[in-house]
Amino acid sequence: MNVFGIGLPEMAVIAAIALVVFGPKRLPELGRTLGRTLRSFQSASQDFEKEFRGAISPSLDASIEQSVASGVAAADGDRVASGSQLDASPASGSPSGS
Repeated sequence: MNVFGIGLPEMAVIAAIALVVFGPKRLPELGRTLGRTLRSFQSASQDFEKEFRGAISPSLDASIEQSVASGVAAADGDRVASGSQLDASPASGSPSGS
């Protein structure tokens, strides 16, 4: 088990030092406070991510739609140009039987 680069033996040493420094009566209270703090950070992080994705999504969607529209227009232009070449090729480039 490796959390933040700290293995199980290191975590045990940190817990033992915390027990000695804060005492058995105050340690559960500190654990609850730490848990609440981490939960609020996680909630704030999720809210920020939702707002960020919401702000990026409309501009990203518009950019994709614009790229697709310009790509379709370019593909239609290529198709028309190659179609006219194909129509002209058999008539002018067909070998005569003589």
